[in-house]
Amino acid sequence: MPRTLTGIQPSGTLHIGNYFGAMRPAIDAQARGECFYFIADYHSMTSVVDPKERRRHTLDVALDWLACGLDPKRSVFWRQSDVPEVTELMWIIGTLTPMGLLERAHSYKDKTAKGLSPNFGLFAYPVLMAADILLYDTTVVPVGKDQKQHLEMTRDIAIKFNQTYGDTFVVPESEIREDVAVVPGLDGQKMSKSYGNTIDIFGDEKATRKKIMGIVMDSRTPQEPKPDADKNLAVQLLRLVAPAEVAADFETRLRAGGLGYGDLKKALFEHYWTCFAPYRARRAELAANLDHVATLLKEGADKARATASGVLARARKASGLG
Repeated sequence: MPRTLTGIQPSGTLHIGNYFGAMRPAIDAQARGECFYFIADYHSMTSVVDPKERRRHTLDVALDWLACGLDPKRSVFWRQSDVPEVTELMWIIGTLTPMGLLERAHSYKDKTAKGLSPNFGLFAYPVLMAADILLYDTTVVPVGKDQKQHLEMTRDIAIKFNQTYGDTFVVPESEIREDVAVVPGLDGQKMSKSYGNTIDIFGDEKATRKKIMGIVMDSRTPQEPKPDADKNLAVQLLRLVAPAEVAADFETRLRAGGLGYGDLKKALFEHYWTCFAPYRARRAELAANLDHVATLLKEGADKARATASGVLARARKASGLG
């Protein structure tokens, strides 16, 4: 049975682009194999320095993913910093990681070019990511194209360790999801917090309605046929949150003429609100019982450590430690 691992950065409010692009595929994977999910709070230290902010974002990630369908009975879900074995393994494999390999990392170059201070955490990010993966005998890592290089670096590190100290680590395979949904934002660009064009999963009803009703359309009248209805931003978003037949009907009506943009946007809001209603209710239940959430994370960390301790023991023995 494949074992997949997904790391989740606690970096702020989640939007529907996150959900359809990453969350839903990762959560659906629970039905196909053994899934490990961790909240990457160690990784967040390269960009977030306020401890209160980190704790808040970490809790939000736990609430959001549990509310959206992550099932701790079918998978393993924990906070990265609750499994300290990962930092020891980072050091062990880091001693064999060439500087040149890290210097070629695209993410380090990109982040420092955008103004982040070049520090050890940013530079060594791929080593910690490799430790995250290798520590759990991961066989498959779902990654986007932007993370493919990091997975290749993990494979290089594992292979070099195995060649140096003997067969110790499972060498993981990447799963590049070519069909991952690219969700358009309210301005037509890719939905992203950096563009300020998002629709939050758990947004305030009044504020979200205002956002959606504010989507800018062209100047054609309701009566005019729109032969390019399939390219309409509201139609594209409606396909994600409404039943397929409903979205197809609105597209047909828009194409034929007679459907006003205001009515289309009202329908988009109503279907968005209905689509995420069960998740909002579940999140409210979880937020009202944070002790239960803490227990779930602790139980997940205990499960993760049961695997991690065995892998770390293999690495220590192979490398002559202890």
